[in-house]
Amino acid sequence: MLGCLKTLYLYFTLFTLFMLIRLLKFLRVSENSLGRVELRIYEMIPGLLIWVTFILAVVLSIFKSLWVIYFVIILDVYWVIRIWYLFVYLIVSWLRYIKSTRINWQAKVQEFPNWQNYIHLITLPTYKEPYEVVRDTFDKLLESDYPKDKMVIVLGGEERDQDNFLQIANRIKSEYGDRFQDLLITIHPQDLPDEIPGKGSNMYHIGKKAAEYFKERGIDYSQVIISMFDIETWPDPHYFNALTYYYLSSDNPEHFSYQPLVLFNNNIWKSNILVRVVASSTTFWLLTDMSRSERLFTFSSHSMSFNTLVNVGFHPKGVVTEDTRIFLQCLNYFDGDYQAQPIFVPVSMQTVDIGNLWASFKNQYIQIRRWGWGVEHFPWMMLNLVKNKKVSWKKKFRYLWNQTEGVYTWATLPILILFLGYFPIWVADATIHYNVLIHNTPQILKQIMNFGLAGIMLISLLNIGFLPPKPKDVSWIKYPLMILQWVLFPITMILFGSIPSIEAQTRLMLGGKFRLGFQVTKKN
Repeated sequence: MLGCLKTLYLYFTLFTLFMLIRLLKFLRVSENSLGRVELRIYEMIPGLLIWVTFILAVVLSIFKSLWVIYFVIILDVYWVIRIWYLFVYLIVSWLRYIKSTRINWQAKVQEFPNWQNYIHLITLPTYKEPYEVVRDTFDKLLESDYPKDKMVIVLGGEERDQDNFLQIANRIKSEYGDRFQDLLITIHPQDLPDEIPGKGSNMYHIGKKAAEYFKERGIDYSQVIISMFDIETWPDPHYFNALTYYYLSSDNPEHFSYQPLVLFNNNIWKSNILVRVVASSTTFWLLTDMSRSERLFTFSSHSMSFNTLVNVGFHPKGVVTEDTRIFLQCLNYFDGDYQAQPIFVPVSMQTVDIGNLWASFKNQYIQIRRWGWGVEHFPWMMLNLVKNKKVSWKKKFRYLWNQTEGVYTWATLPILILFLGYFPIWVADATIHYNVLIHNTPQILKQIMNFGLAGIMLISLLNIGFLPPKPKDVSWIKYPLMILQWVLFPITMILFGSIPSIEAQTRLMLGGKFRLGFQVTKKN
């Protein structure tokens, strides 16, 4: 029922906007002005949906308390069903992960006689990260069982950090330069027009330089597989063999992005408890989508054909969340004939814990708010993907719905569950407090939420299976804590979920000086 209401709500909003745009055209607003107006309308939709929802929740709680009580019971039941529904997909993904760990990927890829014709381009954009973070990533690349003479690494720094970057890059070049086919050093110029300083614009610069590198050497772009990693990404030793196998197994590998399982394990044992829950929650969210490839967008570190990247014009220079936008660019470029291929071989990254508790919490908030800024894809999809007549309406709606419903429920659902459970009772007219349903609502909601908590605790057991070996200097008591920490999940859903997501979508709605740029989360 809730899903139907949300669908009708979205349809009504889109219809209203369509009629408004038609009206502007009828009034003969200039094409450029119309485009800007249309863009701003689309940017405002997600934030408006959130705030209209919250305002209605307050107003109806005061004037129609019984309606809201019925609604919140339905909402809580929906949330519990959703937890158990996603738990099924988690189990499926977990089993696929276990299966992938038992496959000899090196032997599998050697079944293809031409496998050695392919070069892996690994990009590592960096900004102010210390030498130790960069060094550890290169050490992990050396542990790969894929031939290093088939790897070209690009370490890409920023002109804003040039002196510090060149010291680190020259040191890395001297220590690792002869361990791979090649190691390129690039510096992204600052203050270029139509750019937002950040990973996307740096990746655009890296892509252009890599294209020049391969062109000068007469290497066909279609023979290059690019892996776009964050600087602290540690690929599993078997990742590049598994990636090559999936690439060569496909009839049309240039129509796929390849999404590995992203774990935040590099420093998981020494991270504080709230940061650990947020990091593990992110992994589980990705796992549920990896078992439903029709819902899967690229996230964080991933891979694709370099030829495809060149054809779509490289990474966008003016967006913050470039990891998902590059997938959408490809989806639109190929008229819907593009999708994300899950690879259940992990890459590991760092949590945002930097030792200091409050600084780590701030770091975590900034990271989630940056991910929440992924709502910037909605106006782009409305202006590009929806208007692409070669993409089927079924596919348009599916990706648009997945994007819109995801950011909407992320921002609203946890707060509505917490808020609507009690507020209507507090403000209800005294005459209806004798209603049996209102009187028993707290106990009803408590029992419903207990079912949800049981699902979360089962999920916590799966978390143990993804942990790396415990360091010797970490107490054994951390094992039970890794399970018990999940009782804090409702808190993290709001503090490091709903609130930063609401802020991001509200900033996009307001526009102008409120817009977010790319903020780097500090790594140790």
